[in-house]
Amino acid sequence: MVIDKSFYMGLAIAEAWKYQGLTYPNPAVGCCVVGEKGEILAVNAHQKAGEPHAEVLALRDAYFKLTNNDEILQLQSSFEIHSYLIKNHNNIFHNIFVYTTLEPCAHIGKTPSCASLLSTLKVKKVYVGSRDFHKEASCGNEMMQKVGIEVIENVLKEQCDVLLEPFKKFQTSRFVFFKWAQRLSGTTDGGVISSKDSRVNVHQMRDVCDLLVIGGNTVRLDRPTLDARLVNGKAPDVLIVSRQKEFDTTIPLFQVPNRKVFIADDFSICQNYHNIMIEGSAKMFELSKDIVDMYLCYLAPTFGGLKGFEGIDEKFTILHTRETKEDLILWMKRE
Repeated sequence: MVIDKSFYMGLAIAEAWKYQGLTYPNPAVGCCVVGEKGEILAVNAHQKAGEPHAEVLALRDAYFKLTNNDEILQLQSSFEIHSYLIKNHNNIFHNIFVYTTLEPCAHIGKTPSCASLLSTLKVKKVYVGSRDFHKEASCGNEMMQKVGIEVIENVLKEQCDVLLEPFKKFQTSRFVFFKWAQRLSGTTDGGVISSKDSRVNVHQMRDVCDLLVIGGNTVRLDRPTLDARLVNGKAPDVLIVSRQKEFDTTIPLFQVPNRKVFIADDFSICQNYHNIMIEGSAKMFELSKDIVDMYLCYLAPTFGGLKGFEGIDEKFTILHTRETKEDLILWMKRE
């Protein structure tokens, strides 16, 4: 293994993928902070819109590692962490290298400017994967260069650009991803498949997506709630794709307050939403091919069940894989 700029940026990318699907309407971004001798001081990622950006969390963790002062770890808001670092950095970041998958933001919004913070801390060098195409937040590289920070662009750019694809879709139209869980035997039926941690991850995504799409047969057979109760989150609106329009309205998903439920035999309602999750198996996979941007599979190391994706001939490009305690999580695109 070669320890170079690609290695460190790879760590930032992998960390960002852990939060893909959770940061809407913000992008998934990762950051790695490296010491003057090449030691890894921190790896972190943006985790939720309105919360600290990746660079802020990584700099916070790096400050603690360099000083052993845990006072900063008690701070929650981005403004608090920014202020603390500016007042207490004592020039400890001057020989530090920062790797970030996206150009540090130059504007002040719900959180302060990361480019401004890095400029104040005067880190030695910043490696950037993708330039920020969002006009309001862009030009962070130039801001840092003006104070003498060396900026190296386009590090693992292709991988960083893929990480940004959902965010780009949010901005222009909609991002649609198809999620399912399956066993090693390829089956998707027969009760709960994925682990509790994986189900929590799905509920976190439901909390931030604005429309969830599911098939009519699944609704009738499983009688689901389709909420985000495992994370005390909000329940998205639901589109039930079905030719038959009559449903038992005592099914729990119809009882969720402040939710719209649509029943239609097409996906046209999706035009009114920006972050859409489709849950299903073989039939829904075939129906939704034309509108899906990415695929998300939770693969459980088990056998069982009877049915899955029989008779479907497809090939995928794997964008990222992540191993949890019990499951393998794969983000993919259909070739």
